[in-house]
Amino acid sequence: MGCNCAESALSVDTALLEPYLAEYGGAEGGLISLLQKAQELYGWLPADLLINIARRIGVKPAKIMGVVTFYTQFRTKPAGKHLILLCQGTACHVNGSAGIEEAVREYLGVDEGEMTENGLFTYNNVACLGCCSLSPVMMSGGKTYGGLTKDSAVRILKEIERGEAV
Repeated sequence: MGCNCAESALSVDTALLEPYLAEYGGAEGGLISLLQKAQELYGWLPADLLINIARRIGVKPAKIMGVVTFYTQFRTKPAGKHLILLCQGTACHVNGSAGIEEAVREYLGVDEGEMTENGLFTYNNVACLGCCSLSPVMMSGGKTYGGLTKDSAVRILKEIERGEAV
């Protein structure tokens, strides 16, 4: 997010975000909500959008990037239509999350954080999904899939691909 990109054309139309920028008005604690709304609108947070947000709300771009890089919910790269979150917490790890990740990676043909060529999937590891009693677990589209095995994880991905699962 160096200075040279501040003058470049934006990669997204910020008109959608305008009402939320006006509403933010420098409210203490509102930055995360503003960034969540921006990501909801655009699907991800490109650097030029973050610079524009920083400029509009009167904070340094470094503060914005600090928040974006601290919270795993924020993406600085485009994501697939279905974001798969793989839990790597202690309970999931002990119950085989590494094998689940291996199966997901192999089936999708991408590494963590990458989008499949067809734009359908991105998968990310997360520290904890808070579903320890269901471990190992993954989430997609707000739905939690627990008690996973390598085979069941791939079966779920196939169902999502066919539109049979949310």
